[in-house]
Amino acid sequence: MLRSQRLVVVLALEERKEKEALEKMSKARELVEQHSEQVANLNRYQQEYRDQIRNSQQGVVQVSRLQAWQAFIAQLDQVILQQQKQLDQAEAVFEARRQEWQQAWERRRGMEKYIETCRQQELREQDSQEQKLADEAAGRAFARRRR
Repeated sequence: MLRSQRLVVVLALEERKEKEALEKMSKARELVEQHSEQVANLNRYQQEYRDQIRNSQQGVVQVSRLQAWQAFIAQLDQVILQQQKQLDQAEAVFEARRQEWQQAWERRRGMEKYIETCRQQELREQDSQEQKLADEAAGRAFARRRR
């Protein structure tokens, strides 16, 4: 069996690794999108809540009600901060998965190029062998004609 044919098994393994890395990267990207959407929704909700407070403060507002609003806004700030941390972590995981996929892609691509190089070498060796056989046959034919 030729070297290039044996290496096809290794190429299949590299392709499988690349596919797995791509799937992991896709899942990590989905998680980033989910956390990003949650942060955006929380920020929107907080802004709407602040707008409601401003609109309702046109008249007299009880101190206890104002304190409750401020406490709720502070809680929202904490939730947004926690969600932002989760988003940051998800982005870091995504970047790591992207790098893993990039490396797997490069290994697979390198194996493809190496197999192609092996095939070209095998073809050159085969051509050389055929040329050698043809030369030997021509030499024998020439020798027989001379006799």
